[in-house]
Amino acid sequence: MEFKEKKFNIGALKGISAKNIEEHLKLYSGYVKNANSILQKIPEYSVWSEKDPFVDYFTAELNRRFSFEYNGMRNHEVYFDSLSDGAKEINKDSELYKSISYLWGSFDAWLQGFKKIAMTRGIGWAMLYFDRQEKRLLNAWVDEQHLGQLQDCTLVLGLDMWEHSYVSDYQPSGKKQYIEDFFSNLNWSKIEENLNNAK
Repeated sequence: MEFKEKKFNIGALKGISAKNIEEHLKLYSGYVKNANSILQKIPEYSVWSEKDPFVDYFTAELNRRFSFEYNGMRNHEVYFDSLSDGAKEINKDSELYKSISYLWGSFDAWLQGFKKIAMTRGIGWAMLYFDRQEKRLLNAWVDEQHLGQLQDCTLVLGLDMWEHSYVSDYQPSGKKQYIEDFFSNLNWSKIEENLNNAK
């Protein structure tokens, strides 16, 4: 069984060019292909380890690399899906809106805090998770895309802060504007759906 590349219905976006989305989707496609390739190669190399124990170093590296490729695939699926089917404001009667407002005091307070997380120095992701153990939402920063993912939590909203997601349209100095435009383009019905599916 192989992971399948998903298709997204992303139209014209404010600030984020079609060319940037096209190139970004190529990276996503690579994550899908690499995740599949690694899963195929691990058993192939494992057969040789009986004859040459040094091969175990290769399989160990493949296993380490798998988390990078797999999380890159899944994170991008949430990211691109949230930009699909046109921008839609959050439903103020939704459980998502009410939960955010309860936990952070107001939706605006959460939003400003999340944007600050996205401005973290370095490459990575600003994440909103649903903690299945505690039945609550959590914000987090994830280095690269696999270091710091929260255990037993489901990704509800993911904002890609790798430079490839914005630098061609905004330049490095435009990071803050990219974050603002991301939220202008966000389809909140997708985020609400992610939360419902996480439960």
